[in-house]
Amino acid sequence: MKIFVLVTFILMYILIIVLPKRKAIIAGASVVVMGAVLLIGGAINGAEMFGSIDFNVLLMLLGIMVTVGLFADSGMPAKLADKMISRIHGAVAAITLLVLMSGFISAFVDNVATVLMLAPIGLAVAKKIDVSPIPVLIGIAVSSNLQGAATLVGDTTSIMLGGFADMSFFDFFFLDGRFSIFWSVELSAIATVPVILFVFRKDKKTLQYKSDEVNVKSIVPTILLLLSITGLVVTSFIPDKPSITNGIICVAFGLIGVIHYVITNKGNKGNTEEENGIFSLLKKSVDYETVLFLLFLFVIIGIVEKVGIISDISALFGSIGNKNIFLLYTVIVFGSVLCSAFIDNIPYVATMLPVIEGLTASMPQVSPYLLYFGLLIGATLGGNLTPVGASANVVATGILNKEGYKVKSSDFFKIGIPFTLTAVLVGYAFVWFVWGM
Repeated sequence: MKIFVLVTFILMYILIIVLPKRKAIIAGASVVVMGAVLLIGGAINGAEMFGSIDFNVLLMLLGIMVTVGLFADSGMPAKLADKMISRIHGAVAAITLLVLMSGFISAFVDNVATVLMLAPIGLAVAKKIDVSPIPVLIGIAVSSNLQGAATLVGDTTSIMLGGFADMSFFDFFFLDGRFSIFWSVELSAIATVPVILFVFRKDKKTLQYKSDEVNVKSIVPTILLLLSITGLVVTSFIPDKPSITNGIICVAFGLIGVIHYVITNKGNKGNTEEENGIFSLLKKSVDYETVLFLLFLFVIIGIVEKVGIISDISALFGSIGNKNIFLLYTVIVFGSVLCSAFIDNIPYVATMLPVIEGLTASMPQVSPYLLYFGLLIGATLGGNLTPVGASANVVATGILNKEGYKVKSSDFFKIGIPFTLTAVLVGYAFVWFVWGM
């Protein structure tokens, strides 16, 4: 049974790499195939098979996606970005601020949504100072990928880690009396500023940027997003709370936002687009494929763990760690960078989280957070090595192609490689200094 599950699991990975747009279907088919064989063979029962689904993570993801979609639709992010950029006169300073702003926003908003918000402003800035928008949008994309790991709600992988390791929103800032991963990410972001300045060093023009009038439809989504984050922070101090608490908070505020949207748009009768506006918005905001994919993935990882494959992988890594913990940490960080440069980091992180849990269970001298944070740093930033390594990169290049700009791989590598290496090295050193020494 173990060999059958392993072969099916590897085949699923290969198909996901070859057909990334069909990942939910591939994962679903893998669940059906594995489940049927194991259930018939008596190797697993239904409760064990579906008991590994983390509904708290799924609900958090759904709720945050809805609230962020409403936040983006309100026009508030574009308004804030436009106001800030309009006060900057140097071209390099404006572009650098825009890239850093992308990182800041994506610490609380989905990376793809961040790119969609800031791409129009990036295009406008590039046109006004007569420079190619290609490096501008690439900078926005890679910065959004970096900061996604900073908070519990910044990225799917962060939400997964929070759910798996029972980390609260506050734990991403301070944990067990130590600096947590937020500070590692922020130091990495600061370290990438020279990279951005070097890339745009020749653009010495003065920027005459006139702020366009961006209308904010409603401030309610902004308030709801802030309340969601506040709710996650407050409940982090409540002991023995139900495991699904964070998910309920995120879904509740998302639902309030939907109700508010429907009520405020109720008067737009006779306009089919407006009458169906909430459905269109939810379709655009919620990545249903990722949510479904993650649900299937929880089942698959549960099966893989049940048959003993996870413990085998843990033992393999453990043989490295027993001799040299620093080497184990290094392998996990840079191995994650290489893997996530070419494959979706969601299944990779989902696979590695139980591996690390198994590793640290047999290695009491090692803090599990050393390896958890190393995994997240490598898996989150590795996608910046290639144009297809992260969804935000794909979206940015797609926008440029739509605008008539041909993006070559070399254009991406010029920014992605130095940006990634700089950020990874700084984050890698900081986490080891805080959690490994």
